[in-house]
Parts: sequence; C-alpha cells; structure tokens
Amino acid sequence: MKFKFFENSLVVIFAILFITSCIPSKPTDEDRILPPDRLIKKLEANRRQIKSFSGTGILNVKSPEMTAKANFEILIKKPDSIKVSIFGPFGIGAAQILVTPSSFKFYDELNNVMYQGVNREGIIEKIFKIDISFDDLIDVFTGSVNLTDKLKEEPNKFETEGNSYLLSYIPTKSDKVYIYKVNIDDLAITNYRIAKLPDEILFDSKYSNFSLFEEVAIPYLVNFKNKSSNQTIDIEYRNIKVNTNIQNLEILLPQDVVIFEW
Repeated sequence: MKFKFFENSLVVIFAILFITSCIPSKPTDEDRILPPDRLIKKLEANRRQIKSFSGTGILNVKSPEMTAKANFEILIKKPDSIKVSIFGPFGIGAAQILVTPSSFKFYDELNNVMYQGVNREGIIEKIFKIDISFDDLIDVFTGSVNLTDKLKEEPNKFETEGNSYLLSYIPTKSDKVYIYKVNIDDLAITNYRIAKLPDEILFDSKYSNFSLFEEVAIPYLVNFKNKSSNQTIDIEYRNIKVNTNIQNLEILLPQDVVIFEW
C-alpha cells in the first residue's frame, strides 16, 4: 500500500515537472537584447512596412530667413510623393505643396498663384526653409530613419544604456559619425544624429510621444535641426494614419489661377 502511494506520488511529480517544462520561461534581460545586425534589420523592416502616411497637426519652422507656425496636413505615398497643405486662421487654406523626386508644385492659395518646375538642388530649401534631401524629408515627417546603407555594416560602437541601444557608425574614409538611440522594448528610434569628427553636430533629430501602428512605433512629436544652417522643424501631430489607401495627390486649381514656371 505504501509502495502504491509512493508510485502514484512519483507519477504526479513527473507530470508537474513535464507541464512546467513546457511553459516558456520569461525572457531575461539578455533575451531582450538584439545583436546589432538583427536590430538594424528589424528597424529597417519597420520603416519599410509603412507604405503610406497621413497626419494633421502643427508645423513650426525656424530659420535665419523666417519663423512660421501653422496647422498642416501631410499625405505621403512612398517612395515618391509628398503633399503638404498649410492652413491659416479659422482653417483657411494658405498653401498646398506637392513634391516628388523630379518635380514640385507650390500653390499660393491666398494670391491664387502656382509655382511649378523641376525639383532641382535647393528647391526643397526654398519651399520648406530647411536644407534637406527629398528622402530625408519623408523620413522626418514619418519619424523614421533610413538604415539601408547600415544593413551590411558593423557599428563602431554598440552598447545598452538603461532601456536604450546606443549605436554609432563611422563609414570608411569619412569624417562623419552617425549616432542612433533606440528604445529596447518597442524599437522606437528616439534620437538620430550626424556629427563631423571630432564633435561638431551637423544634424540632430529627436522623436518622442510614440504610438504603435501595425507594431511599428511612430512619434507624434518630431524635432529636426540642421545645426550647420541654424534651421529647425518642429512637428506636433494630433492625428496619424498609416497604410491607408491614399488616392490622387494632385492639387486642384481654379480656372483663373496664375502659373509660373520656377
């Protein structure tokens, strides 16, 4: 009888051990930390997952030429179309801007004048008052960073600090360092900086107030600084949508509009 009880007890113990062994263990801190190659691939995959982007909010531009703050709406169809609508007081349309890698249109609604032409060097700076490339403009408005050229590179520095990854890259034969700060938990890029060695900051982007869209962290607050030109863009989104079906991005014009080739 005692042997029977002992035998049954062993069966219960082995059953418990088997069940508990099948339950996945909680991830340790080491399990949470991705190696740099996997981290960069995941970040770039997140960026590419966003095919279209729309948002409304407040746009604040500061440069030596001007300081302006306005409500705006942006529509982006990757990889080649950006449309920005600027609104004055009481929601009155002030301007519409449509930019592609090859062309631009700037419609001054208040004066009913359209400026259009080839997207040559310097055009984006004339329109947005900040010296930035077309691709970087998309990344700034979507709160992302293009890491395509980092997919096959090893970082010169990779470490964790608190709840963040810190990575830096110095390309061969370059006098610049590219620095990234990324949240460990949601892989949100919170800071992207380009500096000229040894420590002259050229560009500095800060991202905050994130929400997850299709498991991709997107910021509602963006601060981009071109320090070498003393230019700043601050974006405060109120509403964001991603991967919706954005139709025609053309600017609708009245018949009496005056058009200038620029």
